[in-house]
Amino acid sequence: MYSGSLVVVATPIGNLGDLSPRAAEALAAADVIACEDTRRSRKLLTAAGIAGKRLVAVHEHNEAEQAAQLVELIRGGSRVALVTDAGTPAVSDPGERVVAAAAAAGLPVEVVPGPSALLAALVVSGLPTERFVFEGFLPRKGGERTARLATVAAEPRTVVLYEAPHRVAATLRDLAGACGGDRRVAVARELTKLHEEVWRGTLDKAVDGIGEPRGEYVLVVAGAPPRPEATADDVTAALRRHLDAGTDKKTAVAAVASELDVPKRRVYAAVLDL
Repeated sequence: MYSGSLVVVATPIGNLGDLSPRAAEALAAADVIACEDTRRSRKLLTAAGIAGKRLVAVHEHNEAEQAAQLVELIRGGSRVALVTDAGTPAVSDPGERVVAAAAAAGLPVEVVPGPSALLAALVVSGLPTERFVFEGFLPRKGGERTARLATVAAEPRTVVLYEAPHRVAATLRDLAGACGGDRRVAVARELTKLHEEVWRGTLDKAVDGIGEPRGEYVLVVAGAPPRPEATADDVTAALRRHLDAGTDKKTAVAAVASELDVPKRRVYAAVLDL
């Protein structure tokens, strides 16, 4: 019977003082530390007074291969700690495949929670936090990016995004175009670091508001306002548009119900009236 385990350890997103005592204990007790960048993790370990650890690089280019090898190490009795360069592993960082592989193999998976840029930005944004959705990094271009922007624009919950400094201005402009310039946004950068800054305002003012982009960014976008309830005329007009285009009644009813967010029975009644 194996005695090894995988321990997912959250590490500081900037301020080394945020490494919890439990996280330090987990790293000190690990036989192997799987890390995104061995150089950065070694600096963290040195700051925590931890030496002599075997470090294994696990990044976006080798995670699938390394996941299988880590599973074998755990099966053999090793205690493997999983960290990334900053924050909680597997959240827009490597780690998801490693955790999935260990869980699929029936091996113990533990977590030492801690710093997360996602939650840090959300709670200082001043925007609603009761319900939110995390979109990570938007696709960089093409139809996939356009579709994701449309999804963000229609999302009623607060939306949290990550963005790199050289793309943040373009993303804020695209969000303004998709969501409307008056949509509220909080732009957080360098959280927990010396130059931490949170800018709050509307999307149409955001690019000028943040100034010269520096550091990693978290964007927190207000949810879409409630859509006005569709009137009978709205339902009838939408139905006519679909039917005139040659759509059969059943498909038209489903499409209109979805577009206008109304019950199908209401759309069926409108079909009868037509």
